Amino acid sequence: MSAKSAVVFLVDVDNTLLDNDRITADLKGHLEREVGHEREERYWAIFEELRAELGYADYLGALQRYRVEYPRDPHVLTVSTFLVDYPFANRLYPRALDVLARFRAWAPTVILSDGDAVFQPRKVKISGLGDAVDGHVLIYIHKERELADVECRYPADHYVVVDDKLRILTAIKQAWGPRVTTVFPRQGHYAHDPTALATYPPATVSVERIGDLLEWDLPGLLAPAAPAS
Repeated sequence: MSAKSAVVFLVDVDNTLLDNDRITADLKGHLEREVGHEREERYWAIFEELRAELGYADYLGALQRYRVEYPRDPHVLTVSTFLVDYPFANRLYPRALDVLARFRAWAPTVILSDGDAVFQPRKVKISGLGDAVDGHVLIYIHKERELADVECRYPADHYVVVDDKLRILTAIKQAWGPRVTTVFPRQGHYAHDPTALATYPPATVSVERIGDLLEWDLPGLLAPAAPAS
């Protein structure tokens, strides 16, 4: 267990620091070119079936299942290379690294993500996000269910959680109550889902882009009223 901090920042990856929607669009284009439209659609059907089973996105796991259905399709190997070698650093949102640097100047800062055990860590490493937080990276299957472990590893009086999913922010707020400030960057398709917006309460702080957090100071985030001048 680490020494207890006054504040710890916990920051999501996909569509929070990294434009995952663009990555998915690039993968769709690559699949269309390599395996054709019909098989590309089949891959995404398998992907959604697997996500329903696991509760998180598993691009490489879906590719393995696709290969079982099409064992003689050599193009599947180009898709795996595309995923593993993808230039994730090119998909960081503008000033995302500056935000992490600002957070780190204030308090311990941790990447808090969920996903598979291969592709998600690779994404964090190649994008430079792992280095940007000095290797403080937590990747769970369902991060909102692992808050006790987060607290054990990074104990704090108060947490600031930045995530593009209101569902996640709501679950964390219900668990930690006044000990957490939830920050909602309205980026990516989850952040604009009308059902989610109507279902879950607003976050403590909402910004249009992750880079907008550079306009806030630490007291403002801990007792939000308006961005710092």
